Amino acid sequence: MKLACLSAACLLALTTMASAEEPLTSYDARLSAQDHFNSSGERLTSVAAIIRQDRANYYVYGNRDAEDEGDSFFADKANRERLEEFLDNGRISTSAQRAILNGSPLIHVDVYRRFIVVTVE
Repeated sequence: MKLACLSAACLLALTTMASAEEPLTSYDARLSAQDHFNSSGERLTSVAAIIRQDRANYYVYGNRDAEDEGDSFFADKANRERLEEFLDNGRISTSAQRAILNGSPLIHVDVYRRFIVVTVE
């Protein structure tokens, strides 16, 4: 019960932070099969790694899906390296995590100063 209350409190705090602060940038991206593998051909097993690979594919390798949009934050390699931290501090639903790990969803990402919010469209 305590864990559920703590989780609810954390979610409320993130929601409050996100609604009080404007995103630095936002973008949509299709997480296709190419985003589920790193440049060595190894399958990625975390949501953050897949989203990060999508941004590397977009900016470094030019492997863009038709629905991929650019953003002003993850164009920078140092910021892409911090994507895991931003997602750990951010918000994503369990169903969105499953969709990303097991499929090719269209996602929407709002980037804030210290965290990201990821939703499946």
